[in-house]
Amino acid sequence: MKLTMVGTGYVGLVTGACLANTGNHVTCLDIDEKKIASLKKGESPIFEPGLTELLDRNIAADRLTFTTDRDSAYQDADVIFICVGTPSDEDGSADLQHVLGVARDIGDFLDRTRPDDLPLIVVKSTVPVGSTHRVRDTIANRTTVPFLIANNPEFLKEGAAINDFMKPDRVVCGVEDDRAAERLRDLYEPFVRQGNPIFMIDIRSSEMVKYASNAMLACKISFINEMANLCEFYGADVSNVRKAMSADHRIGNQFLYPGLGYGGSCFPKDTLAVVGMGKAAGFECLLNAAVHEVNQRQRDHFWSRIEEHFQSKLAGKSLAFWGIAFKPETDDIREAPSLALMRRALAAGATVRAFDPAAGENLKSELDGVEVCEDMYDTLDGCDALILCTEWSEFRNPEYDEIAKRLKAKVVFDGRNIYRRSTMQSHGFTYFSVGRPPVVPEHVASQPRASASS
Repeated sequence: MKLTMVGTGYVGLVTGACLANTGNHVTCLDIDEKKIASLKKGESPIFEPGLTELLDRNIAADRLTFTTDRDSAYQDADVIFICVGTPSDEDGSADLQHVLGVARDIGDFLDRTRPDDLPLIVVKSTVPVGSTHRVRDTIANRTTVPFLIANNPEFLKEGAAINDFMKPDRVVCGVEDDRAAERLRDLYEPFVRQGNPIFMIDIRSSEMVKYASNAMLACKISFINEMANLCEFYGADVSNVRKAMSADHRIGNQFLYPGLGYGGSCFPKDTLAVVGMGKAAGFECLLNAAVHEVNQRQRDHFWSRIEEHFQSKLAGKSLAFWGIAFKPETDDIREAPSLALMRRALAAGATVRAFDPAAGENLKSELDGVEVCEDMYDTLDGCDALILCTEWSEFRNPEYDEIAKRLKAKVVFDGRNIYRRSTMQSHGFTYFSVGRPPVVPEHVASQPRASASS
């Protein structure tokens, strides 16, 4: 099948590479000439495990090509996937200007053609309910050529996107024509041979599934973070609470790990989009609004513990950050909790040094005043505390003696709960985590402390 991906961002690139890998001929279209030139050489603009190898394999097999030429990209395409971004407006609602712009381009192109088979236009971008029909109407207003329309939300986790696409929990397709359903089923059946379902449902429900899924996962994260904060006030250990909760099969253990809150390109945007859809319909989405508020407040709560330790006297202090990306195995720093904490540190007059295995370059273009280091231990030299923001594998079993030697003071703030309290205690660290009692060495605990207000 001949496929066109409009947009070579995260979704378009992963989808295109994976569908090419099953024998389809895929053309990826983008207006960014520099990005297309790099992709033609097999250079991925994003960090995603396994993606570069997949690009190289399918470029070499001549199944995957890249272009900025709209006409050549649309010519003879059996399926055109719209994969451009839908960023949040100031009020949190999804901005559809790029999606509708692509729809206008497709409509103008179709009006110059008479395809033998009806082209299928698939909205893969995350869009509010009703948007796929807006795309349909936008195209129809610019052409008399018949076409098929569908919605096909993505459920890719950054850092595990290739595996998610190759072995999906489910495939969701919103269709209103049996021919569209048959074409999409042909595309996706190679990926669900292990028996996971393909849902062929109505378009509006398909659009809602994406938002409902992300909103549910975001809700679980905010819930466990709120419980973790409550544990801190009462001296309970959220790790024990979580384990006992998760034994209830109705609850499970997925996304119930306390930390600094969710970030990235999906959960923040999609939660706000749900709130925005509610407002547009005259309905107040109280729970989703609260989920977002709790998430944003989680960074404030964690920062307050840092301020309390330093008695609000951070001017002249030096803080080391391990982890910049919003999650491991990606270089994505959009809505990353680390950025919120770094900005607070800089505003308080502290010096900030940071290390991340993948996201250092992105931080340089996003935030001034931070020294980005090339080695995790060099980052610690002379710093007054280590703040861990991302649970990269190389941070999980560090050389504790090396941390102690490099830091000016043996103080660690663990925003992801990746260290055992007993381990930190045995190495003499003052250790703070999320929802667990702090570890304070006896010689530190016995020292008088001024109040934060003094």
